[in-house]
Amino acid sequence: MRNYLADTSPLTESLEFRRLWIGQLLSILGSQLTVTAVSLQVYDLTRSSFHVGLLGLVALVPFVFAGLYGGAIVDAHDRRKVAIASSWVLWGTSALIALQAWLRLENVLLIYVLVGIQALGTGINMPARSAIIPRLIRPEKLAAANALNMITFGLGGAAGPLLAGALVASVGYGWTYTFDVLSFTVAMWALFRLPALPPEGAIRRAGIRSVAEGFEFLGTRPNIRMTFLIDMCAMVFAMPRAVLPAVAVLVLGGGAATAGALLAGIAAGTFLGGLFSGPVARLRWQGRGVQWAVVAWGASILAFGIVVLAAGRTSPSGPTWWIVPAILCMVAAGAADSVSAALRSTILQAATPDSMRGRLQGVFTVVVGGGPRLGDVFSGGMASWLGEGTAIVVGALVCIALVWVLHAAQPKFARYDAEDPTP
Repeated sequence: MRNYLADTSPLTESLEFRRLWIGQLLSILGSQLTVTAVSLQVYDLTRSSFHVGLLGLVALVPFVFAGLYGGAIVDAHDRRKVAIASSWVLWGTSALIALQAWLRLENVLLIYVLVGIQALGTGINMPARSAIIPRLIRPEKLAAANALNMITFGLGGAAGPLLAGALVASVGYGWTYTFDVLSFTVAMWALFRLPALPPEGAIRRAGIRSVAEGFEFLGTRPNIRMTFLIDMCAMVFAMPRAVLPAVAVLVLGGGAATAGALLAGIAAGTFLGGLFSGPVARLRWQGRGVQWAVVAWGASILAFGIVVLAAGRTSPSGPTWWIVPAILCMVAAGAADSVSAALRSTILQAATPDSMRGRLQGVFTVVVGGGPRLGDVFSGGMASWLGEGTAIVVGALVCIALVWVLHAAQPKFARYDAEDPTP
């Protein structure tokens, strides 16, 4: 059993990484509290799902801009200073979101503005943190470090929304947001304790030309490019997030609680994938591992779609036993995504020169954040045409088929060797 558990040696070998990991765990938990509580507050103020949905659009545009331009900033400056500066933005907006709740301003436009500013900070902070990790960890331990990060994402993603609902119901929005502020204070402490991390190699001034150089580099590095393309296959075509509310209410019969449980199932799978990531950390042929992990994601979503189709025939008036297999499919999908994300991050960090890591991590941030939103459009549109269950099945099959198309187009990716990382 020990061979299957996560390799925790990065936490013992690097004090700086251990501090960063603990801080990230608390900050993800706190940020998930705020994301969930903001949605609940906007709905309480407007009684409109449309206004809640606008939160995603308000966050997406600055997030994409900051992710691309922020990567160039990371490559031009000390990564520690960039991470601290962007964290101050995140801490400040979290404090202001908490303040508007304590003052009972009840201004939806103000919330939108603060969420947009927070997205700007996140778009810069994420590539900065990711570019820092290879400077703290031995190359052969990168896969283990990224697998450990999946534990924080899974735990925060699963516990954050559940805790937010409980806190909002019991102590209100003010205290819920304040918990995020306190947790982010600990994450800031971890960044302040890092050593100076100036960029290595040729330094390019941040700007549009610098961003363009990142894309030019990506265009000539097929293995790195494949990590982006294959993730888009999964997130655009086989991410059923947009149809989960309809599936929960119309098919599984459990309502909003069931929709939340399905999303929590993905996060729980991410946590379990990180917890039992021992073999992933030792995997040599990481490109092949990414391909099979994305196929496993597609297969899990396919199984979920089949469950939805089968449950739809029962026309439930209340919760049915189909909820259990549906959640298990989501857990399996989350575990597969955890493996894919850890390996893709490792390939990107190991095969990219330090002078380009910030810009490539910026593109990675945009793909990870923007892909699921494109998936919302695809699955929502397909569901209105084919129905929820059929849309999920079709999207999963497209995802699996595209993995094999990409494999045929770039077979060398399957032979990517962790002991000889070639971009």
